Amino acid sequence: MMKMIKPIVNISKVIDPFDAVITGFDGVLYDGRAFRQEAVDALINMKRRGKKVVLLSNTPLRVEALARLMRAAQVPLAVFDAVITAGEILHYKLKAGVGEFSGIGRAYYKIGDDSAAGIFSGLDFEPADDLGRADFLYMGGTAGVGELIDSYLPVLEHAASLSMPFVCAGNDTSGYRDGELCVAAGALAEQYAVLGGRIMTVGKPDARIFEYALDSLENIEKDKVLVIGDNIATDIKGADLAGLSSALISKAVHVNFLGEGYIPDVAKTRELATNFDASPDFIISNLRW
Repeated sequence: MMKMIKPIVNISKVIDPFDAVITGFDGVLYDGRAFRQEAVDALINMKRRGKKVVLLSNTPLRVEALARLMRAAQVPLAVFDAVITAGEILHYKLKAGVGEFSGIGRAYYKIGDDSAAGIFSGLDFEPADDLGRADFLYMGGTAGVGELIDSYLPVLEHAASLSMPFVCAGNDTSGYRDGELCVAAGALAEQYAVLGGRIMTVGKPDARIFEYALDSLENIEKDKVLVIGDNIATDIKGADLAGLSSALISKAVHVNFLGEGYIPDVAKTRELATNFDASPDFIISNLRW
C-alpha cells in the first residue's frame, strides 16, 4: 500500500518529530554550479535545534574534495555530523580489493569527466589510453551537458564485447553540470547491463549505504530519522529499503516530470512513486526552512 504523500512548503513544519536528517547533496544542496543557500540555511536551523545531520551522497567525489567545495562556498562543515560519499566508499573498496573487486585488474579506461580523479589517488591503478589495454571501464563525473547515452555506445559495446566490468560510484541516471541536468553514470551502467556487460556500482539505493549513515547516528531510532533527497530511484528507494521516512525535492532531477510549482504536484508524485515502487512521506519543491 502506497504511503500518504504530504506536500509541504517548509521543512520546519514536519521536522520536529525527527532527531536526525540524512540529506543528499546534488539536487538538494547543490545544483552543479552553486549551493542553494536556503537549503544550507535549513540544515543550519536543524542543527541549532539539536538535530543530527548526515550528508550521504552518490557523488563520485571523495569526502575531502567535497569538503573543499563546501569550504570554498563558505558552507559551514560543522553542520554535518558525518559526510559519506559513494566516491569515498568506492576508493576503499578498490583499495581493499575484496569481494567483487578482487582480481578486476589494475588498468582502467575512463569515460566522463575528470572531476572524480581522486578515486584512484594513492592506489596501484593506472589509466589506459586504449580500451583494448584496460581491465575495466570506469566512469567518474557526469558527462557533458547535451551528451547522450548514444555518444558512448561505441565504447560501451566494445567494452562489453571484451567482457570487462563497468565500475562507477553512484547509481544516479541524471546529474548536474553547470547548473543543468545531464546524463550520469547510472544511465550508462543501465545501458551496459542491457548490452550484457557486468556492472559494479556503489551507492544509494543500496540499504547498506544507509547503514553507514545510521552507524554515525548513535542511539537514534530509525523512526526518528528523515531522509531528504531529489531522486526517487536512489534516495527515496533507499530510504524505503532501510525503513526510513523520506522527503523528495521536486525541483531537481525530476523537475521535467514534476514541474516547477512552488507547491508540488502530489498526483504526479504518486505516479512517479508507482513507476519506481518507492514512495516519499513528504514532497517539497526545494529544501527550505
